[in-house]
This record gives sequence, C-alpha cells and structure tokens, in this order.
Amino acid sequence: MATTSYLIALGSNRWGRHGPPERELRAALDAIGGIVHAAPVLRTPPLGPSRRRFANAAAIIATDESPPRLLARLKAIERDFGRRGARRWAQRVLDLDIILWSEGAWSGPGLTVPHPAFRERDFVLRPAVRIAPDWRDPLTGLSIRQLAKRQGKPRRS
Repeated sequence: MATTSYLIALGSNRWGRHGPPERELRAALDAIGGIVHAAPVLRTPPLGPSRRRFANAAAIIATDESPPRLLARLKAIERDFGRRGARRWAQRVLDLDIILWSEGAWSGPGLTVPHPAFRERDFVLRPAVRIAPDWRDPLTGLSIRQLAKRQGKPRRS
C-alpha cells in the first residue's frame, strides 16, 4: 500500500505517567510517529460533564496503514497511556481520533472517516486549521478553514 496521510485529533484532561495533559500529548505524538505536521497544544473547555479543561492538538501523519489498522494502533497507544474503559465524556489521559484521510471517505465496523462529529467540534477544528487549513472534507467539499469559520456563527434554518 502507498503512503497516505491522516489528520489525527489528540486530547487529554488527566495527568498520566508523562505528566500533565500537555506532556501526555507530546509523548503521544512520539508514540504515533510519522508526524508530518503537529499543531501547538491548545487548552479548551470540557465537553459534557467533565470539569477539567482539555489539552487538544492535531497532527498530520504519513503511514501505509489502512484506516482500521491505524485505528487499532491508536487504541493500543491509548491503552498504553492508561486509558481505561470507554465511558463517553469521561476524563481521560489520552484520546486519539482519526479525523480525515487523504484517500477520502472510509466506513467499516467501528470506524467512519471523516469523523462524524468533527465539523461541529471547535476543539478539533482550531488545532487542525493551524496545520491543514486547505484540507477538504470529502463529504461537504468544505476546507478545514471554512469549517472553522462556521464555528460560533448562527446557522440558517
């Protein structure tokens, strides 16, 4: 398989063995490897019932892995960093999500690319626009820059 690119979102709101959330994300980038570009870590408000602020970042990686194979590797990294269980909105040492793939859309058991909720998530779009402003969502045709500009604007019904 030829090398392809992925946009990965990273998040943490709990200390882990590498230290505070910002350091967990930097260590996660090392563990993922193949980094082409990485956005600076941003602090963002929690989503859902969590009270702890998140550290969020985004990275473009180059790999020859298929989407399911990359997902399996990212989930193994999360477990290695101490992520336990899959409670939605829970505090976590590390959360890694595949957002976009240079080959377009992909869907299979347990994985849909592009990530179904990324268009509405400021904590994904803000870091992503720093490193991939012109990367387009294969479903809407909109660039990351365009999606980020839509954040906070009222939508017409």
